[in-house]
Amino acid sequence: MEQYDVVIIGAGPIGMACGIAAQKAGLSYAIIEKGCLVNSIYHYPVNMTFFSTSERLEIGGVPFISHGDKPTRREALDYYRRVAAVWKLRLRLYERVEEIRPAGRNAPITIKTDKSVYQTLHLILATGFYDLPNWLNVPGEKLSKVRHYFDEAHPYAFQKVAVVGAANSAVDVALETYRKGAEVTMVIREASIQPGVKYWVRPDIENRIKEGSIRAYFNSEITDIREREIDLATPEGPLTLPNDFVLAMTGYQPDFTLFRMAGIHIAEDEQMRPNYDPITHQTNQPGIYLAGVACGGLETNKWFIENSRGHADQIVEHILAGGNVLAPSH
Repeated sequence: MEQYDVVIIGAGPIGMACGIAAQKAGLSYAIIEKGCLVNSIYHYPVNMTFFSTSERLEIGGVPFISHGDKPTRREALDYYRRVAAVWKLRLRLYERVEEIRPAGRNAPITIKTDKSVYQTLHLILATGFYDLPNWLNVPGEKLSKVRHYFDEAHPYAFQKVAVVGAANSAVDVALETYRKGAEVTMVIREASIQPGVKYWVRPDIENRIKEGSIRAYFNSEITDIREREIDLATPEGPLTLPNDFVLAMTGYQPDFTLFRMAGIHIAEDEQMRPNYDPITHQTNQPGIYLAGVACGGLETNKWFIENSRGHADQIVEHILAGGNVLAPSH
């Protein structure tokens, strides 16, 4: 059994920031991650560019220099690897948490993974939200032609592609696949492209729709998916279109499994916000904290790297104020 002052679940930028804050405070810690380092960023589209500037993505005092005003996915992966190396972060990658057993105030929390067992008085969940897509819930959604994640555009060249959604991901996918030769149709539940779409991209997608290069059906939904076609419900009535692929860029939601294991209360409403103190970030379970997008429940557009980097310092400050450590610092 391994014992640490702090155990962090999630090796994204915020989980890494928590490890750095613990290390600076002289606390022993381990960061457990079911995938690779910054696993969510790794699964972003290959050619993705961040909305934020590089300095707003920095953690641990390590400068992030990018070639353009907005860093790319590749630059971010390079940067966070460098941060992990500079700080010599204590990472446990490709290790899946199977059980969390809280034990009450000032008693050890036990975390069982597929590789080890850990005990700590302080557990931080920094788990992100990229694991569970928002499903369309229509017949045929389980067909292999339906994708909820997008990697790159080349496989869709010369194919009839339906892109579902009107936010940044959907707009990027529509433009990228169109430029690689796909015949693109956007299916949009709302009456327009969403207001939050990146300002430098919005004119591009609006012009492509206006000129007819990309077809768009607003106030519309897919009602059925078949191997070679899809059915839509549109304001003008039902419509059937030939189709090779459906790229459902409908967003994602957190996996609340670990929250429930840990005994964290989750609001029974549309937002499903977890119960935590916004100052200390401690949940209703003593010694268990939330950091980053994990704080927002289904409001996955509330917390980003740039506005949640400070969670790490808030949590460690509260841990130090409590004075409870399980293992000697090293």
